Amino acid sequence: MKKNVRKAVGLRYEKQQKGDAPTVVAKGFGELADDIIALAQEHGILIHEDPYLSDFLATLDLGQEIPESVYYVIAELIAFSYVLQGKKPEGWEPPGGGVDTRS
Repeated sequence: MKKNVRKAVGLRYEKQQKGDAPTVVAKGFGELADDIIALAQEHGILIHEDPYLSDFLATLDLGQEIPESVYYVIAELIAFSYVLQGKKPEGWEPPGGGVDTRS
């Protein structure tokens, strides 16, 4: 597969038990990737574009948990997306007063 083909990989993270990891819930290439991205945008799901990460995640199967080697990267993206949406764990205050998401 050519490097310039657009890829999309959707992850879901629903912590139910200690040790649960984000799971691949959608993936596609070309037009299917465009459809996945459009559907995510319609539902207000934040999108992160990283060709290296998407290349790696595209090798995973649907329903597969992400491997431990990318836990920190994905955790940081999830945490940042929560901050951008104004969500935060109870009692948590970001360093430096947080990000103003009103503009």
